[in-house]
Amino acid sequence: MSERLLAFLVAAVVFIAIPGPSVVFAVGRALVAGRRRAVCSVAGNSAGVAVQVVAVAVGLGAVLERSAVAFTVVKLAGAAYLIALGVLAIRHRHRTTGALTGPEPAALPTWWRCLVDGVVVGVLNPKSALFFVAFLPQFADPAGAIGTQILLLGLVVVGIGLVLDSVWALSAGTARAWFARSPRRLAALGAAGGVSMVGLGVGLATTSRATG
Repeated sequence: MSERLLAFLVAAVVFIAIPGPSVVFAVGRALVAGRRRAVCSVAGNSAGVAVQVVAVAVGLGAVLERSAVAFTVVKLAGAAYLIALGVLAIRHRHRTTGALTGPEPAALPTWWRCLVDGVVVGVLNPKSALFFVAFLPQFADPAGAIGTQILLLGLVVVGIGLVLDSVWALSAGTARAWFARSPRRLAALGAAGGVSMVGLGVGLATTSRATG
């Protein structure tokens, strides 16, 4: 069991360390709204992915693996939400700059809003659900309770992702702090963050079930 767990941890860290949708989302939010709100988004994203882990543990995640219609519906919903977030970030890039340089920070999304956005993005990412369906059972002990093992293994993956994605978000937020010295550069950076989220949404919408 210890060898199986070690192999699982190595595989999980390698998989999560490779920048994917959650990293792009975290970096995009950091560029738009800063480190603290980006970390809130990461926390929300991890909570959303944890919901997927629970669904997979009770067998619901297998529906996405078997049903092309279910996969497409979830995929397009998640893509549309990401694109909408990106468009709003691009449209409000000058308001974001004004919020940071002026007395009223209302243009920036609230921490609660960032948390909710992260949850929605995490729940509506079908590729992570398919990953859990394909990946987690390989490390479960057939002699034990499969569902419980999948749940625990999945939560370990979520925890690792929370730490690594937070590092990405904090790093991007630090770079943003340097750009904040120039309103023009900050506006351009906010637009870049929005473009990254739009690109992520388009990529999610065009991906197939066989990839990733």
